[in-house]
Amino acid sequence: MADRVSASITLGGSISIGAFAELVAIIANEGLSTEWDGEAFEPHHRTIGAPLSLYAHEVAWGYFNELESWCARNQIAFARWSGGYGGQWGPERVIHTGDGELTSYAVTEDDVAVIAREAIEQLGSYAAVLDRFSAADFTVPPLIVEGDPTPQEATGETSPPAEEATNVE
Repeated sequence: MADRVSASITLGGSISIGAFAELVAIIANEGLSTEWDGEAFEPHHRTIGAPLSLYAHEVAWGYFNELESWCARNQIAFARWSGGYGGQWGPERVIHTGDGELTSYAVTEDDVAVIAREAIEQLGSYAAVLDRFSAADFTVPPLIVEGDPTPQEATGETSPPAEEATNVE
């Protein structure tokens, strides 16, 4: 039996309609929802123009193997948090910026990045420590599916009319 913890993942990037259908199937297979203890994810739960945040309890080993692999293959950025499992592993945040690399960061159970003294010594400078914190706080871009309305179309906003030039004498 696998060790299980709570975990969440936020993903974003640009994908085709076909890729979104694949993504929806993977999300369903992982048993994710858009809130803790929420109903199973459905495509209409996605907020257009925002990253997609998904949650689950009882996640085997604290990661979404199929979903994370799919995101890495399709250059979809994500940030995943998983809680620690007493005596086995601590809480972590894994960042994928869409470049194929996964980077793990130690965090608290409240998803606050932390750095051990040994890591600070290895980083060697205050600037490098700050850069490490900044990398851990990666902002996931919106999930854009081919054919999504522009942000203005989604909110019903219209561009203000061009101001007329005024001659001042």
